Amino acid sequence: MTTPAVRHPRVSLVGSPNAGKTTLFNALTGLRAKTANYPGVTVTRRIGEVRVEGRTVQLEDLPGTYSLEPASPDEQVVVDSLVGADGPDARPDGLIIVADVTTLRRSLILIAQALALGLPSVLAVTMIDEFDRLGGSVDLQRLSAALGVEVVGVVPTKGRGLETVRGLLAAPGDWPVPVLPPPSEPAEMAAWIDSVLTDVVHVPSRRSPWTERVDRVLLHPVIGTLIFAVVMVTFFQIIFAWAAPLSDAIDSFFVWLGGTVGGLIGWEPLARFVADGLIAGVGAVLVFLPQILLLFVMLSFLENVGYMARAAILMDRLMGVFGLEGRSFVALLSSYACAIPGIMATRSIPASRQRLATILISPLMTCSARLPVYTLFIAAFVPNVVVIGPLRLQGLVMLGLYLLGAVTAMIVSTILTRAALSGTRLPFFMELPPYRLPGVKHVLTQTWDSARHFVRKAGTIILATTAVLWVLLNVPAVEVPPSVPANQVASYQMENSIAGTLGRAMEPVFSPLGFDWEINVALLSSFAAREVFVSTLGQISAAEGDDDQSISAALQSQTWPDGSPVYTPGTVAAILLFFVFALQCMSTIAVMRRETNSWRWPLVAFVYLSLLAYSAAWIGNRVVTAIVGG
Repeated sequence: MTTPAVRHPRVSLVGSPNAGKTTLFNALTGLRAKTANYPGVTVTRRIGEVRVEGRTVQLEDLPGTYSLEPASPDEQVVVDSLVGADGPDARPDGLIIVADVTTLRRSLILIAQALALGLPSVLAVTMIDEFDRLGGSVDLQRLSAALGVEVVGVVPTKGRGLETVRGLLAAPGDWPVPVLPPPSEPAEMAAWIDSVLTDVVHVPSRRSPWTERVDRVLLHPVIGTLIFAVVMVTFFQIIFAWAAPLSDAIDSFFVWLGGTVGGLIGWEPLARFVADGLIAGVGAVLVFLPQILLLFVMLSFLENVGYMARAAILMDRLMGVFGLEGRSFVALLSSYACAIPGIMATRSIPASRQRLATILISPLMTCSARLPVYTLFIAAFVPNVVVIGPLRLQGLVMLGLYLLGAVTAMIVSTILTRAALSGTRLPFFMELPPYRLPGVKHVLTQTWDSARHFVRKAGTIILATTAVLWVLLNVPAVEVPPSVPANQVASYQMENSIAGTLGRAMEPVFSPLGFDWEINVALLSSFAAREVFVSTLGQISAAEGDDDQSISAALQSQTWPDGSPVYTPGTVAAILLFFVFALQCMSTIAVMRRETNSWRWPLVAFVYLSLLAYSAAWIGNRVVTAIVGG
């Protein structure tokens, strides 16, 4: 006889964007769901568990919504969950309604709609400390009496109110349901909100004059745009200037580690597999961890301080020119870390035309997986010379690659929204959060959580692909003719291996771009993950070069049989341009299929981006060669 599974009570967190739901969720469950000081971060349901008084309660973090009248896919997720669209048993056992006290008037609309569902409810009021600091005063006991439910003031980042909420979670079935639900008619709702606020808010908080002065500058159409440009330029100058010394140290460490470990292994084939395959391949990617960490530190700081919400408002004007809106900017911004959360973030876009267009251009945003490729080739082949003032050429080239992807995305979006896709543009609304100085621990935790994905990828997908590629580069074992010089034996073996044969078979297609068989093999492997391009070149270089030679030095010394360099300025330009546009991520394609519920659009994205990548690489090779020379 099968014992039936125990059903744990489920409590849903519902609230408007940026109200503090996910911060409360993390504090109660101990999980690390992403939070930021701008809307649109939570785009799907998250489930965590809370142990209280010997029992388990499931806590569900729902996407932020301003009302229970859905206008976008993420808001529909909220409504479906609360009304039990999958059946009566799918409804939560209780609600924790999360409301920012600094925006209580607007929040009362959602509170009224949530209470009208007739579920046992608790109201968690956030930003209490900030409200007090701005001179506000609210009577939570009177608010509780007016609403007919328990009201708790919480500051999750400081632990305030958490124990009270934990205690309440022990018995969500005992939470009250309002005897008289709030009115639903708009006219009656407005009078009800006024009466509640009159009764509970003694001194309304004032908007910080400092915030207003800063916003007048940052949201100015001209000055704000210039400041945004300066922020982005500084962003990429820092990535090179600060990360380079640490990257060099990591590179030296892996070169030493490969030589040391290889020398300790007596059996030569195994020694080469470990040293030239695993260590050189994975090490070639982990060398760029400092750049990844810096990227996420700066993004996390700008998000949490409140600047990115202002950038979204500022960019809404520009987005409108290309048929998009401010919510598209938020989704595209997320794609700079990874296209997958960026595509998922499009659920907050209510208009189907803008949502689909944003999905199709998200891969053009330069994700962190491209950063190792960009950094390797820019550091190895672009002189680190001063252009003007503190601006150096390497940082400007990196910025140019990012801008090229973004500008191309806007052009493609214009074509899609005006010619290929049908639909209407709906109004864009986003509430500006207050400026908050994020805690160092919070920024570092978010940074490591994001970078951990990069490290885990290096230890799983990249490691596995590197191992397979090493085998393909060394099988079958070939007899090397006596005429081949000793320093070219390894290259001869790899060129005539399974992988080398594939690379040479690709030469008719890619030789116009200046690619040799080694680049072709690395390019083919990059469709498993973009970073594998670097790891493949790393293990080929380790096998062909000196034990103490870095991958950059190995690439710089690579030559054709006639002695001319493989990596000419034209070839380097072609590689960089190919990676700006190519869709080399199977996970992204899978998420596209899930979000569009069709294979049509992922196929469209793959084809148009592949054609764009090849065309741009061909043109770039020709133009740079004409300007700089062979």
